[in-house]
Amino acid sequence: MRPIRKIRTVHNVHERSIAAPAATVGALLDRLAGEDDPLWPAPAWPAMRLDRPLAVGATGGHGPIRYAVEEYEPGRRVRFRFEQLGGGYHELTVIPQGADRCLLRHVLDAATPGWELITWPLAVRWMHDAVLEELLDNAQRAAGDVVTRPARRSPWVRLLHRMLWPRPRAVDPPAAAELLRGAPGRVDFIDAWRVELHPFMPRDPEYWRREFLRPPPVVRGLMALRQVFVGLLGIDRHSPRDGFPVLARNEHELLAGTDAEHLNFRISLLVAEGGMTLTTVTELHNRRGRLYFAVVRRFHPFVVRAMMRRAHRATALRSTPAARVG
Repeated sequence: MRPIRKIRTVHNVHERSIAAPAATVGALLDRLAGEDDPLWPAPAWPAMRLDRPLAVGATGGHGPIRYAVEEYEPGRRVRFRFEQLGGGYHELTVIPQGADRCLLRHVLDAATPGWELITWPLAVRWMHDAVLEELLDNAQRAAGDVVTRPARRSPWVRLLHRMLWPRPRAVDPPAAAELLRGAPGRVDFIDAWRVELHPFMPRDPEYWRREFLRPPPVVRGLMALRQVFVGLLGIDRHSPRDGFPVLARNEHELLAGTDAEHLNFRISLLVAEGGMTLTTVTELHNRRGRLYFAVVRRFHPFVVRAMMRRAHRATALRSTPAARVG
């Protein structure tokens, strides 16, 4: 006899009474998953993306959660059918409550087979609740109503959010990094890391350069150790607080770097094709430079990823619909 597979059904409801006509909130609902979506709390959370404008048959999801539009009544209701979670659904509905008030309700009805039995009560439920309360806040603000008690993330949700934030990925140096060509003259080391940018996130390379001037604590600690290390090697400890000198810039790229006795290096910040890429190129001059970089290159990927991830997450939190309105 085959063992019985334990499946639990989750029924989760979030709703908000909004002091605005149903037609006003319904018009906001119709922009869900669009480039100017006023409801979904992205980019602080993974954006809802569909393969076409909101309509029956459109497929997509947010983060690893995949679904398709099963039912859609413009201005009133949209239901998404999950590809996972036992084929359950989640839906948003606008319910009139008189001429100048309506109820916006979200319902999740899905099974939790397998690992979902553990991940739902431990982590997914808390993040789901946070996303929906922030979505309802956004709807209330966008409709012209006042949010008297904005959603607040619990310490557990903040920890999960930090732990699960996307990490930069290694890529080939971009051909579009025109300012980097020919600088420096010889390439002894090169790497490139990229993060994707939500449409609401800044596209100015100078903005991202300034963000990198505020590294996370672990990177500041490594920088302090680096100062001790270069002193032992007899290398100048100079480390400018306002970052390395900007050597060139254009609309999409910024080139920074410096030349020293032991090495030359260049950093390219390129914002293009929906993302930001940081490329580092190093030219070593002598034995002291090779010894220095033999140690530094072990920590370099971690430092770059940590700085990019902190800047990306901090910017995302400042770019949500709530933050833009506030």
